[in-house]
Amino acid sequence: MHESLTIGQLSARSGVAPSALRYYERLGLIRAERTGGNQRRYARTELRRVAFVRISQQVGVSLEEIRAALDSLPSSRTPTPDDWATLSRTWRDRLDERIRLLGKLRDDLDGCIGCGCLSLQRCTLYNPGDSLGEEGPGARLMLPRPESGAEPSPAGGTGSAGPAAPPPRAGSAVSRS
Repeated sequence: MHESLTIGQLSARSGVAPSALRYYERLGLIRAERTGGNQRRYARTELRRVAFVRISQQVGVSLEEIRAALDSLPSSRTPTPDDWATLSRTWRDRLDERIRLLGKLRDDLDGCIGCGCLSLQRCTLYNPGDSLGEEGPGARLMLPRPESGAEPSPAGGTGSAGPAAPPPRAGSAVSRS
């Protein structure tokens, strides 16, 4: 293979761990040829594919979507700038929608006063469409309570009335009393 990279070289150049590169290869996101000693050798063009995978993941695109996009690129030759532009156009609507939804989430968070608020009518994150309004005033836990075994309502709640504790913050310990 002309101008090939070992897995260590590809890892160093891309900033992606060798284990992740092997995983990407297993998923069909990147390709390697094998030497007589069964060592992986990557074409330099795989650097672009790895960069595309990393950037796509950073903006929340699933590996399945990434694989489908990469499968649309020619496998018999190095993708050209036109090939990449075509791929970009196919994602434009999806990315624009994702940007719109993230902007809405950001704007909704600006008005959020957190779990335990007394106005779940306005909480579009935990109570879309004020689905808990018919259960009476006060705060409602919108996530299922594991100890009760209750199924969540369509809005994500348990459908039960009564006070509830806010969901735990990331990294905090959860006590079960």
